[in-house]
Amino acid sequence: MNPTRGILFKLTAILLFTVMASCIKAASAHVPPGQAVFFRSFFALPVILLWLAQRGELRTGLKATNPMGHFWRGFVGTTAMALGFAGLGLLPLPEVTAIGYAAPLLTVVFAAMFLGETVRAFRLTAVGIGLLGVFVVLWPRLTIFGNGAADTAATLGVMFILGSAVFRALAQIHIRKLVQTDTTSAIVFYFSLTATCLSLLTLPLGWVVPTATEAMLLVTAGLVGGVAQIFLTSAYRYAEASTVAPFDYASMLFSILFGYVFFAEIPTIYTLIGSGIIIAAGILIIWRERQLGLKRGSRQNLTPQG
Repeated sequence: MNPTRGILFKLTAILLFTVMASCIKAASAHVPPGQAVFFRSFFALPVILLWLAQRGELRTGLKATNPMGHFWRGFVGTTAMALGFAGLGLLPLPEVTAIGYAAPLLTVVFAAMFLGETVRAFRLTAVGIGLLGVFVVLWPRLTIFGNGAADTAATLGVMFILGSAVFRALAQIHIRKLVQTDTTSAIVFYFSLTATCLSLLTLPLGWVVPTATEAMLLVTAGLVGGVAQIFLTSAYRYAEASTVAPFDYASMLFSILFGYVFFAEIPTIYTLIGSGIIIAAGILIIWRERQLGLKRGSRQNLTPQG
């Protein structure tokens, strides 16, 4: 164990995932989400394979004990990714990040529903507080309450990101089942492979010929996403999950920086206040799980972010 290295690796992974999301967002005006999923997944595969070869895990790392489990984890994760990429083109990057924080909150609820995990009043209260923070972020978009400034595209973007959060949480449930039979390497590799194949089903929906700049952005997103996944996996090799998990929320700082520099986006006061509430609730849940000894380890924290 080397907690300092684990934290540095986690921060590097979060930074790289933000770079990946920024590349997808920059190409989103012309490139449909399904095509973006293909580039993100396909170009991550050689990075993952090289990493496994370098570790001498190429044979054991590709052994799938539960093929259907990998398929369903891939289906759910690919849906989450596609919805997330669709939302990236319609909402500011910091807002997408803040709404996406609903995923770990929903994971707690789904773990109780589908895995039979015991979730007591403390964590349920924290989840409720976190969802209140999501509501604060969404407030300007809720035209039903009289805030008519929200346009149709932004409202659709909110629906996409909320849907992505739901499917990301469901993906975590599938991962928690898969780690009982399969290795971390297999889970990471077969997710990228499944996502690549499933994304091809969106070809009839209208893929485009990307410009040179768009192609560079998409390929970069795939390569950077693959490297980020390796750093994320490695972070949990050097530190306990409960140690590095709070650093997920550094993504808000990176999103604000990238949103401002590359997209001239300034987070609203609702986004800042809401994300602060969500982060506080998330840290409460992490602290409580540590107190209860629910250290789920690296293999249960591998859902690709994006």
